[in-house]
Amino acid sequence: MTLRTARCHCGQIELACEGEPRKISMCHCLDCQRRTGSAFSIAVFYARAMVHVERGNPASFERQSASGKPVKFHFCGRCGSNLYWEPERLPDLLGVAAGAFADPNFPAPHQFVWTRDKHGWLDLPDSIAQHEVNPPPRASTT
Repeated sequence: MTLRTARCHCGQIELACEGEPRKISMCHCLDCQRRTGSAFSIAVFYARAMVHVERGNPASFERQSASGKPVKFHFCGRCGSNLYWEPERLPDLLGVAAGAFADPNFPAPHQFVWTRDKHGWLDLPDSIAQHEVNPPPRASTT
């Protein structure tokens, strides 16, 4: 079984992610842009039972999302890195920030979401599914 490690910038928080991701989404919503300070966010979704905090005690913040459902974000209180989140919209999944894996060989996104908020200068490949907002949730296969 594949085991990947995600860490915050200072290394105080560490996650162990077992198996392969259920999906990888590049989100262009305005909330993700604000949260990351970038033009988009890349979320690596795992079954919640497959992600474990191995080290540290993350702080958390909950807010409404563009989908209208709350999301609880977990981050390092020391360096501020946003590591993972629990979207109520996807109760079986947990999102982990792709950048927290610090792996240039990490798989590409399976889909682009909230493309209606995408920056105009960003070209997306036609070979990857694109959704103006959120796609419908997939059936759970935990």
